[in-house]
Amino acid sequence: MIAIIDYNAGNVRSVKFALDRLGVESEITADFEKIKNAEKIIFPGVGEAASTMKFLNQTGIGNLILNLKQPVLGICLGMQLLCKSSEEGNVQCLNILPNEVKLFRGQEKIPHMGWNQIFNLKTNLFKNIEEGAFVYFVHSFYAENSQFSIANCNYITSFAAALQKDNFYAVQFHPEKSGKIGEQILRNFVFDV
Repeated sequence: MIAIIDYNAGNVRSVKFALDRLGVESEITADFEKIKNAEKIIFPGVGEAASTMKFLNQTGIGNLILNLKQPVLGICLGMQLLCKSSEEGNVQCLNILPNEVKLFRGQEKIPHMGWNQIFNLKTNLFKNIEEGAFVYFVHSFYAENSQFSIANCNYITSFAAALQKDNFYAVQFHPEKSGKIGEQILRNFVFDV
């Protein structure tokens, strides 16, 4: 069973629907035992980093995530919260990934919203995905590239479209909104990592 962590953030239901379409059993839950005993875990989210980190710290969900040993996939805000810190509210995050999350600065429209290409694809998360595949983004903040980058994207600057360290995987884009490519990435997470 895949546990989808239910916390103070939006977009958890669309991830559940995407897994349902793949025929994958999943449950949206905040139950610590169910999360700890799940085969794999998805940590999705849309929201604001500082208030969400406050919620994670108050409820103990943050500490729970830090101690997970099975594969975990952070999506969008979930990815950013796995990083060291975020300029969104100048908050310290979970620091599982050493990346800093920065606000886009430039002449282009912010948020970065819509379809964009991903490159330098690594790990089984991107099995059967071609370089330059298009996925769907909605974000004003980005994680800097690092040695843990497993995909990159270019918008205003080059940034980490996906990260991986140990059992933690994270994507800035929304696989649940990225059509067939997103379905394949979710399938890869469920069956190949």
